[in-house]
Amino acid sequence: MTNGKIPAVRLGDDGPEVGVQGLGCMGMSFGYGPTDADEARATLERALELGVTLYDTADAYGAGENERFLAPFVKAHRDDVVIATKFALAIPPDDPTRRIIRNDAPYIRQAVEASLERLDVDVIDLYYMHRRDVNVPIEETVGVMAELVREGKVKHLGLSEVTATELRAAQAVHPIAALQSEWSLFSRDIEARVVPAARELGVTLVPYSPLGRGFLTGSFSNAETDLTSGDFRRQQPRFTGENAAANAALLEPVRTVAESHGVSPGQVALAWVQQQTAVHGLPVVPIPGTRKVSRIEENTAATKVELTEKDLALLEPIAAQVAGDRYPDMRFASAGRE
Repeated sequence: MTNGKIPAVRLGDDGPEVGVQGLGCMGMSFGYGPTDADEARATLERALELGVTLYDTADAYGAGENERFLAPFVKAHRDDVVIATKFALAIPPDDPTRRIIRNDAPYIRQAVEASLERLDVDVIDLYYMHRRDVNVPIEETVGVMAELVREGKVKHLGLSEVTATELRAAQAVHPIAALQSEWSLFSRDIEARVVPAARELGVTLVPYSPLGRGFLTGSFSNAETDLTSGDFRRQQPRFTGENAAANAALLEPVRTVAESHGVSPGQVALAWVQQQTAVHGLPVVPIPGTRKVSRIEENTAATKVELTEKDLALLEPIAAQVAGDRYPDMRFASAGRE
C-alpha cells in the first residue's frame, strides 16, 4: 500500500485501473437480511479512502434498489470510482419473486437504459452479462453489448459465470475486460479451464464471494439456525444441514494459518484469493461484500498478508472436501456447463 491505500491494477488489456480489491455492494440493500443504510454509506466512503475504486452491483439486486442506493455515492465521486453493473436476470411480470435469464437484444437495450437511469450516470464503466442464456449465441449477446460501447452507453464489457469456450467466443467479438466468477478456498472449479483461458486472452478475473459468502470468516456455521429468514444463504446447499457441519470443520487450517500471521480467518481467505495473481499469472481483483466500516478495513488489510508455501500447502486440500454445490441449480454456473 502507498499512503494507506491498496495498490492498483488494470482490468483487461485496455480497461480501467482499479484497486486490487473491489467492493461487492449487493448486501448493502439486498440478500443478506436487515441492513443499516447509514453504516453502508459510511462503508462506501471508507472503501474509497482505502483505495477501493471498483464498486459492483446488478439490476437484479433488489429489482434495481441496489443501483438506486449507490447512485448518490457514484455521483459524488464520479471521477474516482468505476461502477460495474449487470443485466440478464429478468423479473417475469406474472411472478416478481422469480428471475429468468435473458440475453436477447431487446432485453439488453431495455436493461442498460434502466440501469443508466437508476445509477444516474451517462455511461456505465463496466457492464456484465450476469448469467448465460444458452439459447442465445454468446456472439449475438456480446455483439449487442459492443454496440452499447460504440454508442457511448458503456465503456468496458464483462461476463459472469461463463465457460472457457464461451469466453473465447465472446473475446472474438469484442475485448472482455473482466470475468466475474465465484473463486475462493471453497470454490476452485474455474482453475481447470476458465482461469487459463482468461490468462491467455488478457482478461482480469474478478472473484465474487471470495469469503465463501461469509462462511470462511467463521461468522456463521449453519445458515438455517444462524441467519435471518430473509437471508438467501439459507437456500444454498453448502450452508445447511449436514453439509454445513462438514464444511465448518474444514475451517480449522484457515484458523491455524490466521493464528500464525496474527490475522483473522477472513483475511487469510482473501489473501489466498489475492495471491492467485502470482500463482496463475493474471490480474485478480476480488470483490468481497460488506456493509460495515470495520470489515472494509479488515478486508483491504488482507492485501498486505503474504501466505507462505507452507500456508498454501495447508490450505490446498480444502476445496476438494467441500460438501454441497455452490447453487441449488448449477446449470447457471460455468461449472455446470464445462
